[in-house]
Amino acid sequence: MASDINYQDGPVFSQRQESPAEDEEPVHSPSRNQNEYERIGGRAGSSFFQTLIHLLKGNIGTGLLGLPLAVKNAGLVMGPLCLLVMGIVAVHCMSVLVKCAHHLSAKLGKPFLSYGEAVEYGMENVSWLRNHSHWGRHVVNLFLIITQLGFCCVYFVFLSDNIKQVIEAANGTTMNCEVNQTAVIVPSYDSRLYMIFILPFIILLVFTRNLKFLAPFSFLANLVMSASLILIYYYSLTHIPNPIDLPYVGKAIDFPLFFGTSIFAFEGIGVVLPLENKMQKPQSFRMVLYLGMGIVTMLYISLGTVGYISFGERIKGSITLNLPDCWMYQTVKLLYSFGIYITYALQFYVPAEILIPVAVARVGPRWELLVDLSIRVGLVVFTSVHVSCPLLTWPIPSLGGRKTHRNTDWNTE
Repeated sequence: MASDINYQDGPVFSQRQESPAEDEEPVHSPSRNQNEYERIGGRAGSSFFQTLIHLLKGNIGTGLLGLPLAVKNAGLVMGPLCLLVMGIVAVHCMSVLVKCAHHLSAKLGKPFLSYGEAVEYGMENVSWLRNHSHWGRHVVNLFLIITQLGFCCVYFVFLSDNIKQVIEAANGTTMNCEVNQTAVIVPSYDSRLYMIFILPFIILLVFTRNLKFLAPFSFLANLVMSASLILIYYYSLTHIPNPIDLPYVGKAIDFPLFFGTSIFAFEGIGVVLPLENKMQKPQSFRMVLYLGMGIVTMLYISLGTVGYISFGERIKGSITLNLPDCWMYQTVKLLYSFGIYITYALQFYVPAEILIPVAVARVGPRWELLVDLSIRVGLVVFTSVHVSCPLLTWPIPSLGGRKTHRNTDWNTE
């Protein structure tokens, strides 16, 4: 008997029934492809608005807060122009990816394709790559797992350090936001203790296996992150110096730092196909993509430029570190941390969709749910241990500052 658990978050298409007339219709018939394609998402899929919310949530993360420093490394004019070009390239690549997946899924009669499958079937159309197409799927899946779990590791660091800063600076936090007194991190409890504290809450979050059920939380996270960004914009715009004396073009030696930070900010490409695959009407996804990424790109350019103009050479790794040490702006950290908490589940969804179906296929229906939840717990614990284990002492980027070792104090300079 087949299991009732659906690990694709959508209707099962392998058992769909077709009439004899449909069977006689050519596979490459436009009407056949269109009718079949419209059934990909089904009623269980996400709506246009839900998919847009997920796309925004998947792209607006910790990297956004570091863009003012990125603009500083590129220059006041060069930085925004390069961000615009990178945004256009990112949207174009996402659009080509979705278009290729549409073409291959219609050609092969499949309801949807994953990243690995799109690469594998695409390589099969090249004669000298056909015999090695399965390696393309494995390599892409491996890189996706590494990339997405890497984002999750950074999120763990961001959450623990921001909670740590707010709690341990509480005694020195005032209600007066007129004094530009930035938070000073003092030696205190290890950040790993805060990671242990938030670990159970993240485990409970990733138990949500359907993106449709996660949509209300993504919407709430977008609201609170929007509120925090409004406060950041307000302070930055009201503290712009006059005159503005900043270099239009940065030093060539600093441009790689700009490029790395900007690429990290465009962190949502890994969730493009999973979101498109789960839509009720996936033929509308390209409109979602253009609208959502247009908003994201304009947000990146505006915050990076305004933040750099406001704080100039004093800008830190995260713009929140330049805000006054008062309760209104300490709330910014808490609101943004909640948004990052929800974003963890979206970034985690990609490696889970790659690893879990392979594992549950090797066990009986009785053990599928247990194996599913066990893998989710194991992956979350791995991302936590990876950034907290004392044996792992290589540098790790963080928006809370710069860290020389994982078991040393933070240097916010």
